[in-house]
Amino acid sequence: MIKTVNLRKEFGPLVAVDDLNLEIGEGDIFGFIGPNGAGKTTTIKMLVTLLRPTSGTACIDGIEIGKDFREVRPIIGFMPDFFGVYDDVKVWEYLDFFAAAYRIPKDDRAGRIDEVLELTSLTVKKDAFVEELSRGMKQRLCLAKTMIHDPKVLFLDEPASGLDPRARVEIKELLKKLRAMGKTILVSSHILPELADFCNTVGIIEKGRLIVAGDVRKIMEEVSGGKVIEIRVMDGAKKAHEVMAGLACVKDVKALDGVLRAQFVGTLEDQSSILASLVTAGVKVLSFAEEATDLEDIFMKVTKGIVS
Repeated sequence: MIKTVNLRKEFGPLVAVDDLNLEIGEGDIFGFIGPNGAGKTTTIKMLVTLLRPTSGTACIDGIEIGKDFREVRPIIGFMPDFFGVYDDVKVWEYLDFFAAAYRIPKDDRAGRIDEVLELTSLTVKKDAFVEELSRGMKQRLCLAKTMIHDPKVLFLDEPASGLDPRARVEIKELLKKLRAMGKTILVSSHILPELADFCNTVGIIEKGRLIVAGDVRKIMEEVSGGKVIEIRVMDGAKKAHEVMAGLACVKDVKALDGVLRAQFVGTLEDQSSILASLVTAGVKVLSFAEEATDLEDIFMKVTKGIVS
């Protein structure tokens, strides 16, 4: 759905985006990760046709952005980090304005406005003035505006920036709904816990260069050398360590306070064998689970702390 080939943007001597090659499949939620100044926003602005690339190409749903931007814009929605809302209008008027800008027929606008208000849980604020909304509600209103023309692809630049914890949870749940609707979403952030819950693919950019991209679990395995299994035992931690250290599918085992963390490179069947070996050896296992992917660990391992 989104593909870039050697996409590059220069501002004088500064290379903001350095030959970016990226592919995002239909229905993916792609987390675009990087520190401030890494090139995330510049990349997004090129993809949404607001900046011309210095060189390289990019396609959205097979349409090249540099040649057919008028064809691209109807199928994309862009929610910038800093967005403007018109305080002296009502919520429905704000959405009606953008519906008209997207040339939605007048007879269809009311129904479409009701749909996006329901999707973003703002129906009760339909007749409220925009200036009366909280920051979290304004953020959802901007997302409703982004969805008003029912785009295939969404570009969200720091959508949870500056929100309180409850508002962040609401935004995350909304993104999950959008994915269930089949939308392809590129969401940028430097706050990694936001992305870990709902992104199935990620890309890490630093100093304008894409360092790694792909399925979250596969990246975790590549960076850490395999999956991580966490095992909690009631007693017999030393025995458990000995049993696991002798298994070919376990690369490394560390134990602390009855919790063992093992670098694992085998299959699901091998995991079952590990558990069976521990039980056979008399180890009382309290829990045995594959550790959740930690994007912060990935980020710290592959980046060097450099900004452009």
